[in-house]
Amino acid sequence: MATRPSKPSGAKRAAPSPVAERVGGIREVGLEEALSERYLAYALSTITARSLPDVRDGLKPVHRRLLYAMRLLRLDPASGYKKCARVVGDVIGKFHPHGEQSVYDALVRLAQEFAARYPLVDGQGNFGNIDGDGAAAMRYTEARLTPAAEALLADIDEDTVDFRPTYDGEEKEPLVLPAAFPNLLANGANGIAVGMACSVPPHNVGELCDAMLHLIKFPNAHAAKLAELVPGPDFPTGGILVESRATIVEAYKTGRGSFRVRARWSVEKLSHGTWQIVVTEVPYQVQKSRLIERIATLITEKKVPLLGDVRDESAEDIRLVLEPKSRTVEPDVLMESLFRATELESRISLNLNVLDKGRLPRVMDLREALNAFLAHRHEVVERRSKFRLAKAEDRLEVLDGYLLVYLNVDEVIRIIRREDEPKPVLMRKFKLNDRQAEAVLDLRLRRLRKLEEDAIRKEHTALSAERKDLRALLKDQDMRWAVVADEVRDTKVKFGPKTALGKRRTTIADAPAEIEVPTEALIEREPITVICSAKGWIRAVKGHVADDGTATYKEGDERRFWIHAESTDKLSMFATNGRFYTLGADKLPRGRGHGEPVRLMLDMGEAVEILTLGVYRPGEKLLVASSDGRGFVVDTDSTLAQTKNGRQVLNVSDGVTAVACVPAVGDTVAVVGENRKLVLFPLKELPEMARGRGVTLQKYKDGGLADVRVFVKRDGLTWRLGENTRTETELRDWMGKRAQAGRLPPKGFPKSGRFS
Repeated sequence: MATRPSKPSGAKRAAPSPVAERVGGIREVGLEEALSERYLAYALSTITARSLPDVRDGLKPVHRRLLYAMRLLRLDPASGYKKCARVVGDVIGKFHPHGEQSVYDALVRLAQEFAARYPLVDGQGNFGNIDGDGAAAMRYTEARLTPAAEALLADIDEDTVDFRPTYDGEEKEPLVLPAAFPNLLANGANGIAVGMACSVPPHNVGELCDAMLHLIKFPNAHAAKLAELVPGPDFPTGGILVESRATIVEAYKTGRGSFRVRARWSVEKLSHGTWQIVVTEVPYQVQKSRLIERIATLITEKKVPLLGDVRDESAEDIRLVLEPKSRTVEPDVLMESLFRATELESRISLNLNVLDKGRLPRVMDLREALNAFLAHRHEVVERRSKFRLAKAEDRLEVLDGYLLVYLNVDEVIRIIRREDEPKPVLMRKFKLNDRQAEAVLDLRLRRLRKLEEDAIRKEHTALSAERKDLRALLKDQDMRWAVVADEVRDTKVKFGPKTALGKRRTTIADAPAEIEVPTEALIEREPITVICSAKGWIRAVKGHVADDGTATYKEGDERRFWIHAESTDKLSMFATNGRFYTLGADKLPRGRGHGEPVRLMLDMGEAVEILTLGVYRPGEKLLVASSDGRGFVVDTDSTLAQTKNGRQVLNVSDGVTAVACVPAVGDTVAVVGENRKLVLFPLKELPEMARGRGVTLQKYKDGGLADVRVFVKRDGLTWRLGENTRTETELRDWMGKRAQAGRLPPKGFPKSGRFS
């Protein structure tokens, strides 16, 4: 990113003169100012007019325009279908001047039952499937509105919402829909704007209605209470919500969080004691074909050794069959390994970042979002009541004129027949206003029957009662909230749990107990040989291979470690900086090449050298020692490192390095210094620690520790001398206590001062 050029200290930016700004109709603007202004305009446009939904109707502009255009085409649920190409054409021609494919994609998503919890478009034709296959072209598919979309558009002609001119000024479009359906939380929303994003999972309408009815009575209800009424998302593809209650409450309290969803599965018993797992529901927004492909890849790469095969037996319903490799495998362990490695378990995020009534983006919690919807519905009820009151009063005004005609029909007819200008005469004679006089003059003779008079009187009585009720409603806020509550109850009846569409699909379950998955469940066990060179290049070859001298190394390098292990093992490495490093044997590069440098796989410094490398065995004891003659015993469980940075066990100061790490198996410790002095003492004199400098093993005037070993005293002290091995059993002269200087070793001890 380009940086802004610095200005001299104390310099002030000169204000452009009006004359200099405009020369021949061109205004001079600095590049930085122009870019900032235009990018800000773009960002605001993206946020408010494209990516973030409105909290009131839960729609983005493209979806709102789609539904409104379909209403103008009279595509209500009771009517026939129309080609999607016709709908898209109307949308981009009148309201949304963007690419037709993007508009059609938005329409398709509103119609997909696996994408929308309560579809807003009733599609006929190929609208795609959960495998990820796309919809047919818009010329082949047809659509109409669903009851949920009809509820979003209800009463839009009764001045319930504001309208604005379209992009070309020829039409008008609604700023927001009346929304008698809680679409934002019911169907959810996703969007990425500039510097912010929105992610709202779908919920169950019946539960949302219960929460809203509670909020009408208690507007400041706590998140914990709302989480009882709305226990969690309800996804169109079902699944099992396995998030803890505390996490769900916190997510609804802050408007941010995530929900863990798992596939629904069961065990089918087969003959001869065999069984298979059948998955019938997958997490939300997971494509089934990609999921199967991922599982098949893991089987091929031998990363789920407990699983033998996967088959897709789906028809209209999902049916994935998972065959274990052996009937002795535990189903829970097999599924736990798949949950960790595949999208059979997914996290659905919650980020309630939406546009409020003032078209400003902000993150709301569950209570704020529901209260914003209820406030919108209260405003709709108020505006609708004012509209209907105005209509009723307008009609009553005309009916009053008609009733005067019926009371004086003969006189009215006489005036009309004899007067050249009957209108002013009627107005003066019967005290009519201009509109009433026009209505009387436009009245047809056939409507002067007695039956027509009775009908008008009944209409007048009904409208008078309605006017009275509307006036009372507009004066009483509690009555308006009662109307909102009744509408919420009606929504629950139409879309609630007693309907096929409204039944909860996602099961709410407790957070699952931790199931320990053995390493064998994630890595196929096979014998390998680990080869590490003197310069730290490491690799693994299949099988337990003997070192026959055929292994190749880089020029100037040679063999250092040759270890037989299993692919499920962990390798423990001790370095001169006193740190233990842990490597998974399955992570080692395979093949007959030179491998990779350990320093690239672990965070080791260039000056750090490897002292020991072996298979990690839990519960064993090791003796670690530094060059200044200090050391202690450590349990291997305390050496297991969880990160690439390793685990510091032996603390070393400047100029001191770790020099030894040997198994602490035996009862006696043998320590030899660089001064070729040997001392033996009981192992019990050394403390067992998890980390530290340790205690002094041997004192030196010059030099430091050369080697250390733990052995069984009665078996004697053994060391290698060339190709031979020598054992010394008469050890009385060298036995002493820890921290003594010791004596020169027995005859025949290696001149290198090391036991091996």
